[in-house]
Amino acid sequence: FAPPPDSIMPATIDVVILTEDRYTTLDAGDWYQQQIATEDGLVADALRARGLSVERRSWADPDMHWHDTRCALFRSTWDYFDRFDAFSQWFDKAASHTRFFNDAATLRWNMDKRYLADLSAAGVAIVPTVYVDRGEAATLADIMTTQGWPEAVFKPVVSGAARLTYRIDTANAAAHEAIFADCVATETMMVQAFEPAIVSSGELSLIVIDGVTTHAIRKTAKAGDFRVQDDHGGTVHTHAPADDERAFAEAAARACATLPLYARVDFVRRGPGDFRLMELELIEPELFFRFHPPAADALAKAVVKRLACANAA
Repeated sequence: FAPPPDSIMPATIDVVILTEDRYTTLDAGDWYQQQIATEDGLVADALRARGLSVERRSWADPDMHWHDTRCALFRSTWDYFDRFDAFSQWFDKAASHTRFFNDAATLRWNMDKRYLADLSAAGVAIVPTVYVDRGEAATLADIMTTQGWPEAVFKPVVSGAARLTYRIDTANAAAHEAIFADCVATETMMVQAFEPAIVSSGELSLIVIDGVTTHAIRKTAKAGDFRVQDDHGGTVHTHAPADDERAFAEAAARACATLPLYARVDFVRRGPGDFRLMELELIEPELFFRFHPPAADALAKAVVKRLACANAA
């Protein structure tokens, strides 16, 4: 992070689109990586069309001098939870040199899924959740009995891509107690009521840019699974969001201490007007611009506006 000698000082970059080491060079023959290329390409083109210089770099790039960057836009940093200590050290140092989008405080808050408790306290309806601190003596059976849950899901509070995520019920909870205990020995976990709508109708994801819903998709799990991510066999469908869905998603974004530049609001519909927030993804959510390219321009417009406000401050 030390500045380079004056003789090799690089030109200032307006926006660095952040990725991870695996995805700095994308394979044209890999469908998953081509989705990343499409998404990041739409964003980069929209930013350049508004006169900004853009580069795409891994957050862990040792040759990157973050003080020469006006802002860093988090997009596909999908290894942060696997390299959390290294990522956290980089995060704190880089945040002292450049502006983050979303902002650093919001990102740090959103890294730990205990943020859901804050949103619940702010009036956002969440999936019922119990947190189990690292080292705490707790069993799945006790939690499910106390809460009256016939089915549940447990996972780490710092995670993504369904890492260490298990669906259990009263019949098989005992078989998962050892796994749960091993997890709790090393990290804080969360146990949530299982929402049947995940498998019956899927999970809704509304993309909210600068407080306004731009588009939406619906994710469904493959037969026999509950994980809706496409890397676990899930499928993605276009979705025309209803007014009450827009209202729920935008209210969730507004419940944050600072309005996020971008958010993906993942939730299920239990019934008419009855929603439960699954996740408010603010760090590196896939925003599905390939389903609605104009949203990439909305993001670029919001970046320009916030950079202008920062300069005027």
